[in-house]
Amino acid sequence: MGWNPRLDQVAPFRVMHLLEMAQAREAQGFDVIHLEVGEPDFPTPAPILAAGQAALADAKTRYTPAAGLPALREAISGHYRDHFGAEVDPARIIVTPGASGALLLASQLLVSPGDRVLMADPNYPCNRHFMALAGAEVDAIPVGADTGWQLDAGLVERHWQPATRLAMLATPSNPTGHTLSRAGLAGVCEAVAARGGELLVDEIYQGLNFDGAPLSATALSSEAFVVNSFSKYFGMTGWRLGWLVAPERAIEPLTRLAQNVFLAASTPAQHTALAAFTPECREELERRRAVLKERRRVLLDGLASLGLAPDVAPQGAFYVWIDISRYSRDSQTFCQRLLEEENVAITPGIDFAVEGGERFVRIAFTADVARLEEALVRLARFVARA
Repeated sequence: MGWNPRLDQVAPFRVMHLLEMAQAREAQGFDVIHLEVGEPDFPTPAPILAAGQAALADAKTRYTPAAGLPALREAISGHYRDHFGAEVDPARIIVTPGASGALLLASQLLVSPGDRVLMADPNYPCNRHFMALAGAEVDAIPVGADTGWQLDAGLVERHWQPATRLAMLATPSNPTGHTLSRAGLAGVCEAVAARGGELLVDEIYQGLNFDGAPLSATALSSEAFVVNSFSKYFGMTGWRLGWLVAPERAIEPLTRLAQNVFLAASTPAQHTALAAFTPECREELERRRAVLKERRRVLLDGLASLGLAPDVAPQGAFYVWIDISRYSRDSQTFCQRLLEEENVAITPGIDFAVEGGERFVRIAFTADVARLEEALVRLARFVARA
């Protein structure tokens, strides 16, 4: 008896093989520079850690409601009001075990076997895989510098089919770090609404914006589904906590799903996350954003000297998506050789792009400036040989 055939649509994450190789080389004494994993190198901010310790000391470990701790849903609502000018009723917010929990709920609610989903190519692979596991067909639309590496209203209109149910955006995006402008996001909202479809927006990297103020789809539409996370901007990766903002009409079935799929998100993590919205924590998070912005500058300047600068600089997240075709058209081999020969770990584009990924790699600037500068020296040696 075989496994669920939908699992055939879930490709392995090739970067994990490279990570294992990198860790094995470290164990052998090699000095490996890690620019492959999408995790900030900063620790969880001190105010959040203190809140977590206090939550455990107070034995705050019993179940919360399936939709989440009421105080945390209120705090998230206040976050949207204070920083994005969006009025989001706390009742429209469901706290989840990581953003992955939110994506799981959204995919199970929004698509059925035979439905079609539009999303940009390249994209975070799990976005495709969640939809495929729900039985949907994903139309991965190739994007590039001409559309700012994002879906726009024109692409939605051109590729929408009778069976299309959902369009999914990511801003800032993984792997490219590019964002949608307010006009661009509004245009997609209108194009989807005009076709009677649903819109799901991945805002997991929201707050890690370097050019212009962060934007949320919640400020433009009360009908959009929005996924967010405490992992990236708030520095809480291992706490596994995220949330989903949904239209009022969807809250009852989503809550029912949450009750059955995961019961509730981690109670200690939810109490801990309340500290993420304090002024003290916000100050530290903004300082970290400035550090990442300086790292971006150093990396982009170094890549430009090698002829590897992207056509459009990333406006957010902590990634640079670069075209390596002048040196190689096999991103997996390029990354493996770079690791073996120069001990620099980056991610092959085939993890993210259905089409053309063999020409691209993703570099995460999740190491300090000194390590980035050393990585650039090693990369220069490598491409000189290439």
